[in-house]
Amino acid sequence: MMEMNMVQAINAGLHQEMAADPDVVVLGEDVGRVGGVFRVTQGLHEAFGEERVIDTPLNESGILGTAIGMALYGLKPIPEIQFADFIYPGFDQLVSEAAKYRYRSGGEYTVPMVVRTPFGGGIKGGLYHSQSPEALFIHTAGLKVVCPSNPYDAKGLLRASINDPDPVLFFEPKRVYRAVKMEVPTAPYEVPLSQAAVVRPGTDVTVVAWGAMLYEALAAAEQVAGDDQIEAEVIDPRTLWPLDLETILESVRKTGRLVIVHEAPRACGFGAELVSLVCEHAFVHLQAPPRRVTGFDTPFPYALEDDYLPLARRIVPALRETVGF
Repeated sequence: MMEMNMVQAINAGLHQEMAADPDVVVLGEDVGRVGGVFRVTQGLHEAFGEERVIDTPLNESGILGTAIGMALYGLKPIPEIQFADFIYPGFDQLVSEAAKYRYRSGGEYTVPMVVRTPFGGGIKGGLYHSQSPEALFIHTAGLKVVCPSNPYDAKGLLRASINDPDPVLFFEPKRVYRAVKMEVPTAPYEVPLSQAAVVRPGTDVTVVAWGAMLYEALAAAEQVAGDDQIEAEVIDPRTLWPLDLETILESVRKTGRLVIVHEAPRACGFGAELVSLVCEHAFVHLQAPPRRVTGFDTPFPYALEDDYLPLARRIVPALRETVGF
């Protein structure tokens, strides 16, 4: 075991997977000699050379299209998109090509690639460096969407994603990159996809949050536990799609209440799908209307970042109102 932050854990995972499998390659803008904009790929170029750690032009569509071609020819590419905000020029490659190959080929071809990309706000990145587009890809059949919230999960989920035969969108909360440290195994291990974690047990209300917002949910849960004797059960889905719905339903059946926290805009965010699923499968167990605490339906505001994000001070009233309904 070694204490690592998320950058170090993902970097260690990439080193191990590339050392174990010569088909694993990394490509993207500045991932080689520079080591990535957040230094997640630091040292890979020196260790594995320019044929497996490939600096590309600033062309997200080209990066993702190239990765799809590599995957179809038997490699396991890991393209990096420097910020999730820049994934939109490659959107067509992901939703029209990567997501469809298994279906259009009758299962003859798959696209085993992992698209790594930092996402979310909280680091004063401004309008084009702070967005949370996970719902767009959850909506696309054929893609898997993973979002680790801590270094241990990041390393284990990365290995599971690389070993998955289908394309995976791997969203890394950059606010967490260097803010959280924990003991991480130095040996390879997997955290299975589609398996949620109950991060904080509770009996009064279920809170579902992912990425950096998990820590805001935990802070809010601690505050209402001390001030109001409300025990919130906090769940981290870890894989957003395919979702471990049963863990969430089991919790809601126990608490009778649900609050969802995400920093993406509210309208048609993943929180809306979670509310729908819980109402379909556990409606009779609900004692209060499900609530969402989210970003707003506006472009991400640089000057009002702390007002836009659903920080603990916005989650606490939602917990009190839901339990007091």
